[in-house]
Amino acid sequence: MASDPTAQADAAGSAIDSVSVLSEDSRRRLFAFIRRARRAVTRDEAAASVGISRKLAAFHLDKLVDAGLLRARYESPGGIRKVGRQPKVYEPTDAQITVSIPDRRHELLAGLLLDAVLTEGADENAAQAAVRTARQRGRQLGEAAREETRPGRLGPERGLTACERLLDEYGYEPVRETPTRLRLRNCPFHPLAGKAPDLVCGMNQAFLSGYLDGLEVNGVEAVLAPEPGECCVRLGPSGSDGDGRATQDG
Repeated sequence: MASDPTAQADAAGSAIDSVSVLSEDSRRRLFAFIRRARRAVTRDEAAASVGISRKLAAFHLDKLVDAGLLRARYESPGGIRKVGRQPKVYEPTDAQITVSIPDRRHELLAGLLLDAVLTEGADENAAQAAVRTARQRGRQLGEAAREETRPGRLGPERGLTACERLLDEYGYEPVRETPTRLRLRNCPFHPLAGKAPDLVCGMNQAFLSGYLDGLEVNGVEAVLAPEPGECCVRLGPSGSDGDGRATQDG
């Protein structure tokens, strides 16, 4: 059955509207904050997340609602009913929009795989070359960030704060679970990770481990901790498992 040209045009127009709405920096940051929250967010919370006034936040949030990226309703925080008008809260819609939200970084993965093919050594197979290349690229980015920011000695808390810039840039959607543990809400290599999880997740872990090394973050490591719908890697205290619990040597 032939597709409806009018419906296609409407869908294209909707995608263009979404891109336009998210081109404004504060609006994009508000949308990212609410996506990561995984719950309904009040205007006050949203405003505080990006450091703007409640009135300005309300303006941007309503623009996101008009574009179909958020939905709004009136609800008391925590479900506790109080006297007076309930505050307006916002949450993402269920629709998957075509502007790549969440962010995908297939070009990064393709570049790493190409480098692996071109530099594969006689003593390694293709998968080993891919993991090596990913670690090297991560280390290079970490070294460049350290040279640019000159942060001094980085312990776990400051180190993770320094990491968040790259993680945001590359679409990992980092969420600070504790002062020393970062959860990554989005896999920038999805859905390719689902087709070859051992390879892609191994490269992902190597890439982030290399970044930690290059940035010289002490006391933090990238560990495999797969969760449905999220990145397979978490950043947490060295010597811990995927849940951040310290492991004991046998």
